[in-house]
Amino acid sequence: MPEVSNSRIDTVLDPAYVADLPGLSMDEVRARRSECQEVEVGLSYLRRVVQGRLDIVLADLQRRTDGGESGDLHSLVESLKDILADKVHAPGVGRLPTLLAPGEGDLELTAEVDSVVDPNALASLPELDAPQVRAIADDLGALERKISGQRRALHDAIDALQEEIVRRYKTGEATVDSLLT
Repeated sequence: MPEVSNSRIDTVLDPAYVADLPGLSMDEVRARRSECQEVEVGLSYLRRVVQGRLDIVLADLQRRTDGGESGDLHSLVESLKDILADKVHAPGVGRLPTLLAPGEGDLELTAEVDSVVDPNALASLPELDAPQVRAIADDLGALERKISGQRRALHDAIDALQEEIVRRYKTGEATVDSLLT
């Protein structure tokens, strides 16, 4: 199982990243919050890539379970719109995005997903036997759970940074006027 990690993720998930926030300048707290938000966008993108691939693999397993005809690449491609459209919206209200696309460095994380199943392996799903496809599904599921855990921890860090900013405004340590200078 690949480790979803890079130096940016490791940095912002380290408990020291949000320790002693009162000792940091307001600019540093805001910069850390922005960095966490950027990393979260990358992890969200990565999680959706994993979920998309998992949806494809699970659809192939379901076809086999239902006794469907042996698939081929053409039938897989034809069914992609139905497979991937099923889970367009995540449950819950979510968070409003402040960034709309992952950064360049975050796209490198897809190599970790590719080590479980790359697009070429997805194209050859019909040629694999059921235990091989099940193993891919299990690995993708484990990777998705790991990424989701990292996102939850990252949301905790973002919340801690946001709470520090709010605290400073409430106590008068920071003022709106400071944003103008």
